[in-house]
Parts: sequence; structure tokens; C-alpha cells
Amino acid sequence: MKFSSAIFCASITTASAFVAPSTTSKASTAIRMGDEIPDIPEPEAPSAPVEPELPAMSQSMPFMERPPALDGSLAGDVGFDPLGFAKNSDDLMKYREAEVKHARLAMLAAAGWPISELFDAKLANTFGLDPVVQSADRAPSILNGGLGKVSPVYWGVCLAAAAAIDLYGIFKASKQPGYTPGDYGFDPLGLYPKDAEGQEWFKTAEIKNGRLAMIAITAFAVQEFVSGTGVVDETPLFFKPLGTTFHEMTNSGYIN
Repeated sequence: MKFSSAIFCASITTASAFVAPSTTSKASTAIRMGDEIPDIPEPEAPSAPVEPELPAMSQSMPFMERPPALDGSLAGDVGFDPLGFAKNSDDLMKYREAEVKHARLAMLAAAGWPISELFDAKLANTFGLDPVVQSADRAPSILNGGLGKVSPVYWGVCLAAAAAIDLYGIFKASKQPGYTPGDYGFDPLGLYPKDAEGQEWFKTAEIKNGRLAMIAITAFAVQEFVSGTGVVDETPLFFKPLGTTFHEMTNSGYIN
């Protein structure tokens, strides 16, 4: 009996050796682990920057179409070209170069014109010279006359300086990489900003003040020709101390 029981147990043990082990638990664990891993999206390729759409109409003259060459890339560009001078970008750069030069010259003239009317006679008397400004405090100009009083040496120096600056811009400055019209690298006081935003602000301020100066210097010449009076006397409030202005107005009967 004991021998039969031993044989029975041995047969059960031997049979169990040929049974494949259960993989249900391991498979379930693997499935759960796979479910827990999130899907990682593939990185998208960087898209090209979208350029802002240019307006169809001119910003300065909304009733006219924007000239094609004026694409807003230059500082102070408000789409003003009613006569269509700039046919392409090359024309635009040439006109901007001329505009910047005239703007800078006009800013110097707009400051120098009233200064000459205020101090020319005083300086001439100090150095024993004949005043160039007329007795009515009118600066010499084509409309006012009096240009013959200016020394030829002065005109020669002006022409030589203008020619030198122009030649430098044509043959050297304009050949530099990244050149913008009028950028001659002249900044002795280091006022020009280093960042792009500050540089754009300076360029816009310069061209806007230059355009205003061109209008102002034209108005000076026309006003003095029509009224026969210097601008410093016609509008002393802008050029003389308030005390002097009120004193002159009171004596002239303008203020009672």
C-alpha cells in the first residue's frame, strides 16, 4: 500500500514537469505597463516666419495706393511718393540717400539761420567786420539777396567739404556690408544705440526731423521775402528770451 502511494505521487510529479508554466500574470503585467507609457508626439518642423501683409493703400495718403517700391523697410517710410519717382528698390535707395543728405543740411540751416540773425551783428562788431545780415535782421539768401557779402573762401570750404563727404559715401561707406543710406559711421559722441530697436528709433527720428527742417528752412526764406522782416523778429517767441519778447511786443504796441 505504501509502495502504491509512492508510485502515484511520483507519477503526478513527473507529469507536472511536462506542463508549460502559466504566462497570464506576466502578460497582464506587460500589457498594463504598455498602457501606462504615454504617446510622445514627433517634433514638428519649424515653420518659416510669416511676413506681415503690406497695406494696399498709402499710410500718408490713404486715398492713393501704396507705391510698390515703398515696402516699409526704410525708417520713416509712410508710403509717400505721389509722383512715382521710385520705380524699384535701387531708385528708392538713391532717393533715400539724397533725402538724408538734404535733411541733415536742412537741420543745420534751420538752426544756423536764426542764430545768424541773432548774433551776426554782435560778432561782426566784436571783430571789427562788416555784418552780413541786413539791417532788418534778414539772413542772406537767394530771395533776400546779400549773398555777395559772403566771402568766397566760405563758399570754397563748403563746396570742398560737401565734395569730400560725397566721395567718401560713394567710394567707401556705401561699399560696407549692411550699408544703409546716409550711414557714414559718424558718431563721435557714441549716441547711436547698439540694439536694433534703438537704431530704428534714431533713424526714424533723424529723417522726420530732417523733413521738418526742410519745410522750415523753405518757410524762413519765403516768410522773410514776403514780410521783409527776419524770422527772429517776426516770431520772437521761438528765438528770444520771454522777457525780451514781451518787452519788444510792448514797445511795438503789439501788447497794450
